Amino acid sequence: MEIPVVVGVDGSETGLRAVDWAVAESLRLGLPLRMVYASLWERYEGGGPPDPERPSEQVLADHIVSAAMEHARRLAPEIRASSLIRPQDAVTALLEEARSATMVVVGSRGRGGLAGLLLGSVSLSLAGRSHCPVVVVRTARPGPATEPHGVVVGVGGAAESGQALRFAFREAETRRSPLVAVRAWRSPMHRPMGNPLFTGDPEAAHRRQATDILDDALAGFERSHPDVDVRRETVEGSAHHALLTAAATAELLVVGARRLSGHGGLQLGRVNHAVLHHAPCPVAVVPERM
Repeated sequence: MEIPVVVGVDGSETGLRAVDWAVAESLRLGLPLRMVYASLWERYEGGGPPDPERPSEQVLADHIVSAAMEHARRLAPEIRASSLIRPQDAVTALLEEARSATMVVVGSRGRGGLAGLLLGSVSLSLAGRSHCPVVVVRTARPGPATEPHGVVVGVGGAAESGQALRFAFREAETRRSPLVAVRAWRSPMHRPMGNPLFTGDPEAAHRRQATDILDDALAGFERSHPDVDVRRETVEGSAHHALLTAAATAELLVVGARRLSGHGGLQLGRVNHAVLHHAPCPVAVVPERM
């Protein structure tokens, strides 16, 4: 059974950019595409007569889905696409779809988003709670127009980044793009006592430790994906700054998000919040079960 790529549609410009991204991804992976529109119109329209001067939300939903489907088929006539309209709020509907999806793709801000916000509540909630990877797509790349190239992945450690690395290697392989693996490190103000690793030059020792962590995390994936051109970057400083710098010219930024069993609510962390709000390229948030 083929597990589809799911994309949330809502009639917004960012929604259409999410469709663009999802169509290309479905073709790269050879998977079907499922378009999902969600609205609670039934709750509000069930009690009164229809207004002939104003199209109902049901009509609007049909129009949005039809327009998105037509847009996708213009991009790729061969795309295997289906659509679904769900009478739910968008977060609930897409979280349920995520249980049987390869990934969920959404725009960074939807039709009802407030002007000036970089990230909408739907994309933030999905990224923090989804059972499958969530890709958040921006409307347009800020700054001068450049041709993006390469996949960037943040590496927290072999045990913390396994699913994110698996996703990133697959993306780099299907795109035939280089993979840039980034590990940030800091040299503490006070030298730890009694640790032989940090004798001599502590800065060099921390850099070496970051390199070792990167090598350990990548080793198995490099063996299973020998055609991927892997480039390592160990950067002194904050993780979010290192990732945003590396993503400046990238096609995609991939980060892992810890999912702690039994914990509800958003599970993102400060680094993921920062890159979701400020990355110039699409961001894939991949759940890591702990």
